[in-house]
Amino acid sequence: MAGKKNDLAELSLGELVEELTATKHEALNLRFRNATGQLENTAEIGKVRRQIARINTLIRTKEIEAAEAGQ
Repeated sequence: MAGKKNDLAELSLGELVEELTATKHEALNLRFRNATGQLENTAEIGKVRRQIARINTLIRTKEIEAAEAGQ
């Protein structure tokens, strides 16, 4: 998983979609671990949710840029 916001901005649209899939899978695992009491740092769930939001924002930004370039 790309760690920093700047690292994410440099990824292509396809790479961002792959990163989004991996991050959603990580969020699912964190929720399961939290439900079973195995997760010690519950703040990780919020961090991953914010990471998903960042990735979604970048994907949408790149889609808009591509649409404007195509006009």
